[in-house]
Amino acid sequence: MATKIPGETYRGEAVTLPLSEDGQVSVYVWPCRILNVGGMGMGGPTIGVDVGNEEVIRYDCHDTPGHWHKGGYDKLGRPGNSHTDFPEGLVRAADQVEWALSQIKDNGAEMLEVAEYNDAAKLLNEAMVDKALDGIRAHLKRSEGLRERAIADKLIDE
Repeated sequence: MATKIPGETYRGEAVTLPLSEDGQVSVYVWPCRILNVGGMGMGGPTIGVDVGNEEVIRYDCHDTPGHWHKGGYDKLGRPGNSHTDFPEGLVRAADQVEWALSQIKDNGAEMLEVAEYNDAAKLLNEAMVDKALDGIRAHLKRSEGLRERAIADKLIDE
């Protein structure tokens, strides 16, 4: 799971679930990661794929300022080196979450290969991926309302 950086706060409990038999490839979710950048508060669920202790892919499902990181988030250094906008029209956090989960399921191995984690790509276990993504959905359902409360508390801009 990614290292917390200055300016970030969290609501809810993070969960990490395995995507490979050996546990080296995993997916995590922070139900509500709140980030203050340049006086703007943004936040929502953050979902990531780790290989060992390195974060490779990250989805910041933050509504309109939402985005994702590909190509080896930790390996590329600065977040801007891997920043990618969500597809046009994908502006609601809930829709971004579902898109992110479908990307992990349908394109996870390919994204790991592009990030030069070929061995990890081969370790993905389809049944474990399905089970883990269902676990992420269930955890987010149990954590519903965290983003809305952070907006009400003026931690996240609308």
